[in-house]
Amino acid sequence: MNLNLFLSSLKQIGIEATKLQLAQLHRYYELLVEYNKVMNLTGIVEEEDVYLKHFYDSLTIARVIDLKEVNYLCDIGTGAGFPGLVLKIIFPNLHVTLVDSLNKRIDFLKVVIKELNLNNIEAIHARAEEYALNNRERFDIVTARAVASLNILLEYSIPLVKINGYFIAMKGKNEEDNAINALKVLSSKIENVDSFLLPIENSTRTLIKIKKEAKTASKYPRKYAEMKKHPL
Repeated sequence: MNLNLFLSSLKQIGIEATKLQLAQLHRYYELLVEYNKVMNLTGIVEEEDVYLKHFYDSLTIARVIDLKEVNYLCDIGTGAGFPGLVLKIIFPNLHVTLVDSLNKRIDFLKVVIKELNLNNIEAIHARAEEYALNNRERFDIVTARAVASLNILLEYSIPLVKINGYFIAMKGKNEEDNAINALKVLSSKIENVDSFLLPIENSTRTLIKIKKEAKTASKYPRKYAEMKKHPL
């Protein structure tokens, strides 16, 4: 694969990967393709597509926050490790927690973490709302690259965020309108909305950066069934 587009795209957001980091990304790609043959990790397997639609896309969070200044990051609904595992590779200063409800994915992530010899990263098998119950206000940054609507993602994520920390939602479009009440209830506000095109097939990505301004009420997050039936 020609890495030039990937590397030039990274430079545009202020990232220059080292040889070690590029080697780690390549091994990650190999493991992703290998394990994808026996479990559903991703529908994207062509090397250039993985690098641009998964790896680069994950790293675009650097557009809205300086990850070199962040200590603790949690990625909920991480799936095959996007964005959290990619962020860990490129920003080794991060202490990363990957959370996913499917144990097979967690097993895969643990293989990658061991293979790449990564430290200060853990993969947790749990539903996001259950994990939040015992890990409230623990993280500087919480991320989610998930299909759930923004108001649902907020209820999953904001309880995990420290006061004055951030939740960064990675969406295909801005969903501010359906989250106005959730933002109010969860004492949070949208600080920045950054929409741009990924460097392949003109796919749109929107990063919604949300600041937590006060402690989350203990009743949140509710059980998923209640969230779905009565969303904020």
